Amino acid sequence: MDINEFRAGVRAWLDENDLTPGPDHSLDAELEQLCRVRRALYDAGWMRYGWPAEVGGLGGPAVLRAILGEEVATRDLAEPGNYSMIEVLAPTMISYARPELAAEMVPRLLSGREQWCQGFSEPGSGSDLASLSTKAVADGDHWVVNGQKVWTSLAQYAARCVLLTRTAPGHDGITAFFLDMDTPGITVRPLRTMHGVDEFAEVYFDDVRVPADRMLGRPGDGWKVAMDLLPHERSTCFWHRIAYLFTRLDRVIDQTTIPDDAELGSAFLALHTVRCRSRETQQRLASGASLGPETSVDKILLATAEQQLLDTARDLLPGAVELQDSPWRTEFLYSRAATIYGGTAEIQRNIVARRLLDLGKE
Repeated sequence: MDINEFRAGVRAWLDENDLTPGPDHSLDAELEQLCRVRRALYDAGWMRYGWPAEVGGLGGPAVLRAILGEEVATRDLAEPGNYSMIEVLAPTMISYARPELAAEMVPRLLSGREQWCQGFSEPGSGSDLASLSTKAVADGDHWVVNGQKVWTSLAQYAARCVLLTRTAPGHDGITAFFLDMDTPGITVRPLRTMHGVDEFAEVYFDDVRVPADRMLGRPGDGWKVAMDLLPHERSTCFWHRIAYLFTRLDRVIDQTTIPDDAELGSAFLALHTVRCRSRETQQRLASGASLGPETSVDKILLATAEQQLLDTARDLLPGAVELQDSPWRTEFLYSRAATIYGGTAEIQRNIVARRLLDLGKE
């Protein structure tokens, strides 16, 4: 389908089908709304474009997924970070799961029937992912997992988890699994962030038995899985968030009584820059190129733009952040994490220096 034709079709369908969220802005309601939006778009076929037929898709370039997400974000139909998790987890399943497993599971995610999470970070092994210590030990036709994960987004809502474990020393000793979150031995404890939402969770694994055919790839492929997944987490899903942030810039302009053209212009330029970069990433993906360390540039630009935008909102809307219990306060506080989640800004700059500019380790 032609890109312009697709966008026009999506807009016309959304105009005719009211998916406006209700007045409840709790996390439970937010996730229920996300499932509602995905389910409606999947049933209408829009969510299936850009995905291969092998997993229930209707084919076409991946940019169709970006356009759909942009329309959803621009209309505030679903929180863009949660919506875009399909851009991180579904490609991983398609690339590494058994074809039969991917064909069974990916439609569940796309259609909103299930939420998934990724079990990567651990206490002491956040940015240094290679030091993870959650262990998986072979036991017949199962693997037994013991350990702890932290900062696992929406784990309390997830039916499945893409999990990294230690099966041997070193990078080659990391193995990935796709496990069911209702498996005995899994305990989830939500964590409240400073913006007042239980978005993350600690997840404990006590003798959790995972079938061997739920392994993603082969033993020792976990580091490769992570290196393929993280560039998507740091790039393709940003298209939706950038569209969302532009709507927030529009709101700042509408609510500002004494606009500062220079500050607003700088915020717009930062957003426009990351949008141009994200478009280039989408074009690389469409050409069949693999995403790699260059997506750290996307991540740095997005974090910078998001924080600059919310700093502008704080400056031009006096008291909206500091004195009022308003959505601006929540968004401002959340923006402080933009340089942390998905890999800290410091780690991203190290990746750029070492792997893109070849500046060495020091």
